[in-house]
Amino acid sequence: MEFRHTTVLLKETVDGAFGDAAGIYADLTTGGGGHSLELAERLSGGRLICFDRDKEAIEAAGGRLKGLPVTLVNRNFIEMNEVFDEMGIDKLDGVIADLGVSSHQLDDAGRGFSFHNDAPLDMRMSGEGLSARDVVNDYAEEDLRRILFEFGEEKYAAKIARGIAEARADKPIERTGELAEIIKRSVPAAYRREKNPCRKSFQAIRIEVNGELEALKKALTDGFERLKVGGRMAIITFHSLEDRIVKERFRDFCTGCTCPPEFPVCVCGKKPRGELLTRKPITPSTEEIEANPRSRSAKLRVIKKLAD
Repeated sequence: MEFRHTTVLLKETVDGAFGDAAGIYADLTTGGGGHSLELAERLSGGRLICFDRDKEAIEAAGGRLKGLPVTLVNRNFIEMNEVFDEMGIDKLDGVIADLGVSSHQLDDAGRGFSFHNDAPLDMRMSGEGLSARDVVNDYAEEDLRRILFEFGEEKYAAKIARGIAEARADKPIERTGELAEIIKRSVPAAYRREKNPCRKSFQAIRIEVNGELEALKKALTDGFERLKVGGRMAIITFHSLEDRIVKERFRDFCTGCTCPPEFPVCVCGKKPRGELLTRKPITPSTEEIEANPRSRSAKLRVIKKLAD
């Protein structure tokens, strides 16, 4: 299947991170290469390092970015420090990331990300390690409930976890279609009529399989530390859990004195290390949402580094 992905907030993201045409940049989630292409074409004497744990994404981006000053890295972005050290790269001028699952991963039924298609339970971005089948069949019911509630913000997490536990007692749950039906019959009919009840549960399982939230926390810290003073980081999120992490981590970078308010003078000496360039997140225009409905939940936040 051809790798296809509609790039979200293209100009806004690259504009947010770009500064020096001769600088060194990193795209932590290359995907189809849309943001990378826009950024790389602006370079003159600069360099772009493109990460993606999905081998298919890296192969597709290789064709699209051929001839440009780009280095492709088929590794998880949580390994960025090791990669940059291996390359002899000390500081970066900019970092971009477009989080979550790509359009290609959703549309490729065989990857098992979507509840719209019947496929083997997989959901692995890298194609390696823990799979959705492992989570659904091997996790304790209480752990399933926790994952569905914390990562999916699913109010019927307990009922769905119970439904999964009862179904797998008869035979292993092997396919996305099976899981979708279990979820649907585990929630009230009125809830099913409001919207597809599978979305939150599939999201939660996918986040667990790929360790997305812990990886994001590490990537934000490591990426900010790698920025040179004046460098910028632009991050696109697609759901509240990701956005909350980015918002809070950026706020931490921008926080100065933490002394109690009753202290007459600052004794902690803490200075803000970052400046938030987006007081409110940038969201897609009406025209972009009409052209690409999947972009409707995207939020872009940008921060500039002020001090090491």
